[in-house]
Amino acid sequence: SLASKYRADKMQSNKSKNIIFIRLSSGENVTDEIKEVCKLYKVKTAVVISGIGQIKKAKLGYFKGKGNYAEEIFDKPLELLSLTGNIVYQNKDYIMHLHCVLGDEKKNALGGHFIEGTVGVVVEIVLLKTNINAYRKLDEETGLKTLFLE
Repeated sequence: SLASKYRADKMQSNKSKNIIFIRLSSGENVTDEIKEVCKLYKVKTAVVISGIGQIKKAKLGYFKGKGNYAEEIFDKPLELLSLTGNIVYQNKDYIMHLHCVLGDEKKNALGGHFIEGTVGVVVEIVLLKTNINAYRKLDEETGLKTLFLE
């Protein structure tokens, strides 16, 4: 329904064929809202084509080795220069593997595995919805839940 797609001053989304545009507003949780859009459009798998905007608080990760995953919170406004990755629907939930590049006021870039973030001013995301059968399972060698294709 239009009501679910166009909430005033909140997440907006629209779809044409397999492309989904998402607009997030200040204070919204990026990953929570992506999941809501995926539910709305019954996404099975998707590719995050692009993500730009501003994040005011971000949690990023860095894989150092099996059992050693470093997380860091950046609690200040940063430009979202790039958001990319993939999404799979599994066990009644959406599992996202996202990476991002963030930039500060001095134009320095930092990046990593995007765990979660809160929108600063606005974030704009484009998804490519696919029908590819994919799932994630634990890879014993790395200790990570990695992508497997059917």
